[in-house]
Amino acid sequence: MNFDQARFFMVEQQIRPWDVLDPKILDLLMDTPRHLFVCEAQQALAYSDIELPIGEGEAMMAPKIEGKLLQALALTETDHVLEVGTGSGYMTALLASMAQEITTIELHRSLQDKAKSRLQAFDNITFHLGDASQDWDDGKTYDAIILTGAVAEVPQAFQQKLRVGGRLILVCGRSPAMSAQLITRVTETQFSCESLFETDLKYLTNSQPKKTFSF
Repeated sequence: MNFDQARFFMVEQQIRPWDVLDPKILDLLMDTPRHLFVCEAQQALAYSDIELPIGEGEAMMAPKIEGKLLQALALTETDHVLEVGTGSGYMTALLASMAQEITTIELHRSLQDKAKSRLQAFDNITFHLGDASQDWDDGKTYDAIILTGAVAEVPQAFQQKLRVGGRLILVCGRSPAMSAQLITRVTETQFSCESLFETDLKYLTNSQPKKTFSF
């Protein structure tokens, strides 16, 4: 399989038509070999327009979703970023290529171990193991926060971890009608929220809607 050609088609036929037009994002997606972030048996599917299972019941987002979220996050080279859900490490690599420092949290040790081995070329990533589905109480604030799986409701704790001007991006709601949202901390007490697009994404573990009972 010609992975360079597959990556070109991913960018030109999936990502660019979804109005991901920032040349920095497009170049980064072209330069980052996505197939190296999945097991060998799945490499032929790495550039397909699908959520790709990565083990432990988790999945990589479809490439166009990753591109759209990354563009909306509008990272700069001085940003400190919190990523909830390291997963395969692919999004982590994209973030680390654009920002100054990445703190990434993963629930599953097996996924974290694989991601660490794939990200050895980066020296600006700090890895943590734990459940950050609702909060990550490290006492720090960030310029950007990204949740790589859906949540039923916006975790308020993450809004409070934003610096003024900081951005939180996530997919929120009940499957199959979810919304990608960009939340910006405008002042110490004010936030703005922009709905970006409709989608359906696998939930972060422990972020599913609470079960309701009818009688």
